[in-house]
Amino acid sequence: MGSVPEIDALFRRQANEWDATTRQARLHQMQRLVQERALFVPIWQVTFLSGVGPKVEASGLGLILLSIYSAPYEDVWLK
Repeated sequence: MGSVPEIDALFRRQANEWDATTRQARLHQMQRLVQERALFVPIWQVTFLSGVGPKVEASGLGLILLSIYSAPYEDVWLK
């Protein structure tokens, strides 16, 4: 991940600012820079459906060797 030195400097300056008006102005300046430069951090999470818990007898996880996926759902057994 990279950083934007100008925004980093403004962050440090606002963190040490006692005057609320000046601090708010610096925060708004940071937000404007983020918006103008279209900065974003993609947030995603890979999730897999899997059955685990007290009602599951065999979850199917680990039934396929070296696979992060569960076995077919037909192989998931409930108590």
